[in-house]
Amino acid sequence: MKDSDEPLWDGWTNHSKLSVVAHVFTIKSDHGLTEAGYDKIIEWTRSILPEENGLKENLYAAKSMMKLLGLGYQKINMCPNFCMLYYLENVEMTGCMTCGHSCYKPRTSRGKTLMAYKKLRYFPITSRLQRLFMSPRTAEHMTWHKSHDAVDEVMVYPSNGETWKHFNSVHPHFSTESRNVHLALCIDGFNPFG
Repeated sequence: MKDSDEPLWDGWTNHSKLSVVAHVFTIKSDHGLTEAGYDKIIEWTRSILPEENGLKENLYAAKSMMKLLGLGYQKINMCPNFCMLYYLENVEMTGCMTCGHSCYKPRTSRGKTLMAYKKLRYFPITSRLQRLFMSPRTAEHMTWHKSHDAVDEVMVYPSNGETWKHFNSVHPHFSTESRNVHLALCIDGFNPFG
């Protein structure tokens, strides 16, 4: 968190060390840059910045910095036909118990490690919600549903809707604490693999 307040170099106030790394990660992701491509861009950028800059020297160092935020993810192997996850008690299985499809691709002559056909990336929600409440700016938005002025007979926010009100009446203990987060999940027609 200290890196979010420190400028990239003394006298520079446009970006912090953390914001620069986050922006470059976004560019890498949006444009499919390889690790080598990322490292080359950073090497060139560091050469034109002042000597005492705080830009991380490569992707590994940038990932190490971002890992401390606690916003990582977990890779979970899954059946290519979407039948099951190889998770918890099924983590050691090599074939789907529903369709029988193998979890892993056939090994090539060079490949020594097993490669799964499909992987699910699980992003734990608890650490992300905790991070939202750490900043006073975002914490204010997280509790806005309790403090905003509702317009009679007009739904301008989900907390004005009948479903929210019904949930609050069924679970009054939960609804009294403004920091409790209401989550909704809609997966109608959603398929993460296209």
